Amino acid sequence: MPDGDAPLDEATPRGQRYGVGERLDHSPAPDAGDLRRVAFEEAAVGLAVLSADARLILDANRAFCDLVGLAPDGLTARPIADLLGPGGVLAEGVQVWRRGDGGPVDVRVRRSGTAGTVLVVEAVDADEAARSAENRDALVAAGLGEWRWDALSGRLTLSRRAAQILGHPPGPSVTWAELKAGIAESEATRIRALVGEAMAQARSYAFECRLKRAEDGREIIIGARGQPVRGPDGGLSGMVGVVQDVTTRVEARDGLMARDQRLRVATSLARLGIFEWHMLEDEAIWENDRMFEIFGHGPEDGTVGKNEFLNDILHPDDRQAVRRAISTALREDAILHTTGRIRRRSDGAWRTIDMAGRFERDAPNRLPRRLIGVVADVTDRRVAEERQTLLIRELHHRVKNTLATVQAIVGSTARTASSIDSFYEAFVGRIKSLAHTHAVLTEDTWQTASLRNLLLNELKPYAEEDGDGDGAADGRIALDGPEIDLPSEIAVPIGMAIHELTTNAAKYGALSNRSGRVAVAWAMLPDSPNGTLRFAWRESGGPTVLPPSRQGFGSRLLQRVLSTQVQAEVETTYAPDGFSLTMLAPLPPRNDALNPLT
Repeated sequence: MPDGDAPLDEATPRGQRYGVGERLDHSPAPDAGDLRRVAFEEAAVGLAVLSADARLILDANRAFCDLVGLAPDGLTARPIADLLGPGGVLAEGVQVWRRGDGGPVDVRVRRSGTAGTVLVVEAVDADEAARSAENRDALVAAGLGEWRWDALSGRLTLSRRAAQILGHPPGPSVTWAELKAGIAESEATRIRALVGEAMAQARSYAFECRLKRAEDGREIIIGARGQPVRGPDGGLSGMVGVVQDVTTRVEARDGLMARDQRLRVATSLARLGIFEWHMLEDEAIWENDRMFEIFGHGPEDGTVGKNEFLNDILHPDDRQAVRRAISTALREDAILHTTGRIRRRSDGAWRTIDMAGRFERDAPNRLPRRLIGVVADVTDRRVAEERQTLLIRELHHRVKNTLATVQAIVGSTARTASSIDSFYEAFVGRIKSLAHTHAVLTEDTWQTASLRNLLLNELKPYAEEDGDGDGAADGRIALDGPEIDLPSEIAVPIGMAIHELTTNAAKYGALSNRSGRVAVAWAMLPDSPNGTLRFAWRESGGPTVLPPSRQGFGSRLLQRVLSTQVQAEVETTYAPDGFSLTMLAPLPPRNDALNPLT
């Protein structure tokens, strides 16, 4: 390979310059120049020679041509910028180049020779291409050091962070036997068994153990993760993994377990989390498992300091109020009490917490060093309180509506009744219908009532049963429509309307003789946000129908109550062959907050 002191003759065509592969002169054994050319052409990595200004490609070997997908003739005197990716800057390291067909290729570039005019280029796999400097910085920021064990040499290769944790030099600097010297024999036996089992099952493994650092003898606790690496023949070629210094985390966890049992029992029963926040270090110690549950953390996730709590976990709308409460408690040396919403790590749900605490000082008139406090998750209690308030308001509204309906029933029935007996009969029937509708609602915790059930309750007594119980087999009563659950806001007035229609049909219409027939059809129309109920009542086969001479309570209910409470469009027809009613009623949205079961 050219080394800078024997530059290539740019005037000599490729192939004649060194006489390799296309020699026409049948010369004797190749000289040193020929051998260099052979090494250049047959190198396993891509090699390219650039012009003195590093702009043009003067020569390239087969591996380079294959890598970029271009023939040798297509590379000679070609600007190197044609192969570079976005930005067009030739640099060392992993880059994305353009192949001859325009597709990308991940390569690692090294520059050699005089002024860097010789390029050494090789392909990299997807994992290596994705392993950028930012990834390595992220591992270091997370306190993770990488390591690799080679089965052939028996040595561990440590990254700088891993070497810093274990107290050994970076690189292939330590064997397992040397590393084991800093681990207790029982721990080493446990690790050997765990790793052996993982390798036999071709899976990853993880463990924690105490270790004395080789550099200074200081005992630390490490957490290690690893997985076996197989060679082309399927045999074990090594292992790779990460290591982390988890001393602080493990000691904090062990400290939690060693706390007074009575305190843990008391706080567990009260569902309180206990914490300490050390202000100068901005470090938190969570004293019981309830703190981890409230914040959705596992022991391996660690605790949360003030900055992370205020800037990342606390809801943005609550941060100012919580900061103000902390400042007030500090300034006035008072008990801290504040409320806010936090995003739980485990599932991302927002939870409402109450937090109370007291700042402790080492001496009077000195700044406090730590905050000791408790945290309670009050989400369910707040939701229950809001739901209870809403239910009370809704119950008040519905009782008022019910009493108004009863009052209207009494007044109108009294005005249209011809005797005490007729008043009693009409009044009791209407109250029973109202009571039945309420009973259907209470079965679904005051949420919905089935339209079909409301119809069956009123019409079933007028049908000749055949044993199936739907009251429609003989053709006297016909019900046709999908299952529709009416929200409570409209179930009561529609139930009363069905009662009035049935009563009128039994007194004057199709149900007043043996040959009459009532057909009810309904459907949902998708023409409003929650749909519109189309309800059609048709009577036939009864006495000849005459338009009413006066408007009774039933007519007023159908026209007024349905229009006012249901916002329905009602159309009635008094055809001689039978009365009919058509109603279009928009359904209100269902308020799930009123359901005590959710």
